[in-house]
Amino acid sequence: MVVGVVAGVVLLALVQLMAIVTDDGGPPVDRSLATVPAIVRAGAPDDDRSVDTYRGYGTWVDVYDFAPSFQNGGTPVLGPDVVDAMVASGVRTVYLQAAQLDERSPGALVDPAVVGQFLVRAQRAGLKVVGWYLPRFTDLDRDLLHLRAIADFEVLGHRFDGVAVDIEWTEGVPDHRQRSTALVELSERLREATDGEPLGAIVLSPVHIEVVNTRKWPDFPWRELEPLYDVWLPMSYWTERRADSGLRDPRTYVRENIERLRVDLDDPEARVHVIGGIGDEIDDRQAARFVEALDAMDAFGGSIYDWNTLAPERHGVMALGLAEGEREG
Repeated sequence: MVVGVVAGVVLLALVQLMAIVTDDGGPPVDRSLATVPAIVRAGAPDDDRSVDTYRGYGTWVDVYDFAPSFQNGGTPVLGPDVVDAMVASGVRTVYLQAAQLDERSPGALVDPAVVGQFLVRAQRAGLKVVGWYLPRFTDLDRDLLHLRAIADFEVLGHRFDGVAVDIEWTEGVPDHRQRSTALVELSERLREATDGEPLGAIVLSPVHIEVVNTRKWPDFPWRELEPLYDVWLPMSYWTERRADSGLRDPRTYVRENIERLRVDLDDPEARVHVIGGIGDEIDDRQAARFVEALDAMDAFGGSIYDWNTLAPERHGVMALGLAEGEREG
């Protein structure tokens, strides 16, 4: 069943995307990919997925900003042409929410024609693209279907450069022991289904669940997950911490999260791509402190949530800082 649904999604996306390219009809989505035939002539990107996809500066796009089906009849604030601005700002990887468990998105992928446009245009521009999904853990077969759809999605020879699991939903399975068991099982099944290709784990930050709110997800199964994921993306949102906590400083919060994460995993060399705070709450000083922390802790990469909320000039500052850190390292 899973294979059939995924194949159907891919076929639908290809048909819709080709309709856009040839202007023979199709859904009312961005038509800026009129150059797709040139993309095909130039060749598809390297098909080998690598952990290096998560290296350096990244940015995030969720369904509420780009997917037509989530706009309540309005127009998405972001279209595939936004990748041009991302490249100009120094972004290396875009993290795209390609699937969502929601009645507005009944298929395995969210608006596959638009996802295809983003993917092709971004890769043509030199960006890496990671598709991500938020599992609910109440139906592991369904969660796995969405994740496999991302892993198997292909349009005109273009595939996602990586697949990441957004591990933060606690409402579906209130008992944390059952939730952890479900998470480990889903991760094992995804690992097997993707033939050991690199996977990213988007996780609640250790400080959040070990210090700030110990009831959020007690006894998180770090050690069981350690062999199942290759890159760790902690949601280190210092912007959500109170000023009197001492944790609202990006450098302090990021450093402690990375330290705790590596101890929790029992891996001092764990690859960590830190997701910083919420974009519209970050000023120049915080951006600089964030980059300093990433450099000091030898982080694999960093990003802010999300593209639409972070001031354009701050993208460039952080991208430059991370690039300089890589050169020096």
